[in-house]
Amino acid sequence: MSETPVKQQSTTAYYGQAVASFAVALGATAVGIYSLDVSGWIRAFLAISVLYLTTSAFTLAKVIRDRQEADQLVSRVDQARLEKILAEHDPFKPVA
Repeated sequence: MSETPVKQQSTTAYYGQAVASFAVALGATAVGIYSLDVSGWIRAFLAISVLYLTTSAFTLAKVIRDRQEADQLVSRVDQARLEKILAEHDPFKPVA
């Protein structure tokens, strides 16, 4: 009776596009920082800032994904409890 949700997976093309987009964006930022007409300390600061921003974005995406997966698990447990209660309920049973 209960339906198990099908796990959706990204296509290879979508995955490749995401990786390529990330690589192009990071590369373009690196070239931009390298091309700036400023001292090495400022370039180093900007490079570290970009790396920190990148790791923060990955961490945020993981936290959001983990929270969504946990919510789905709680929802499935609640659904299973409801199905059990409905299966055990007999509407024609007299009330004592």
